[in-house]
Amino acid sequence: MTAHRVGPRAWALLIRSELKMVVRDTAGLIVPLGMPILILIMNAAGAGGEEVGAGLTALEAFVLPLVLTIVIAMLGLINMPSSLATYRKTGVLRRLAVTPASPLMVLVAQVVVSLAQVLLGTAAALGIAVLAFGAQPPRDLGIALGVLALSVAAMYALGMVVASVAPTPNSSVAIGLVLFFALGALGGLFGGTGGLGDTVAQIGQVLPFGASVQALAAAWAGQAVATASLVSLAVTAVLGTTASALLFRWDR
Repeated sequence: MTAHRVGPRAWALLIRSELKMVVRDTAGLIVPLGMPILILIMNAAGAGGEEVGAGLTALEAFVLPLVLTIVIAMLGLINMPSSLATYRKTGVLRRLAVTPASPLMVLVAQVVVSLAQVLLGTAAALGIAVLAFGAQPPRDLGIALGVLALSVAAMYALGMVVASVAPTPNSSVAIGLVLFFALGALGGLFGGTGGLGDTVAQIGQVLPFGASVQALAAAWAGQAVATASLVSLAVTAVLGTTASALLFRWDR
């Protein structure tokens, strides 16, 4: 049997189809982009302009690193796994397995569209922070971009584990939400981590959510990023990718 090679046109059509489905899913599109921006505006309007040292405002030192991490975590831990679980439940992945298009193409297209949402969400948050509240870009822009990329890799690797083990779309959302709020609570989602106790706060700072916030804050201040934060994100990305490769099911 002659193997059929899938060309760029097929890839483009698949990604466009994924994009259309994301746009039609109003809640899935608005919540992970709108909620972080709402948090940004509320905090920036309150005490965002307050100087917290080293020439940084609270908006730059705390709010923006947190908001960007929220965007990445919501899309990687909740939205992307839910879409893949839906495809598996409805048999989309199984049917694609008997066509020239591989189910892997759906996975890649889903990740591409989800990453486009990450770019949109981070660009919107940064644009509002700069244009409406006068925030300055990170002093070490290259490091900040690298941390963002590493954070995306870590959160999406965890999200793929969720998509691998969740039996249904609803359970995928439930597991993703538990992960998001658990990691977020330990990483400063609900305020500073000072009230958590030293040991719990230190644990939270090396988990992916807290590590992302800490590393982005350091990049914004132009300081050296803690090795523990980078190692945490890198290890999460590697372990999550390995685990999902072993556990992922194309069919129910």
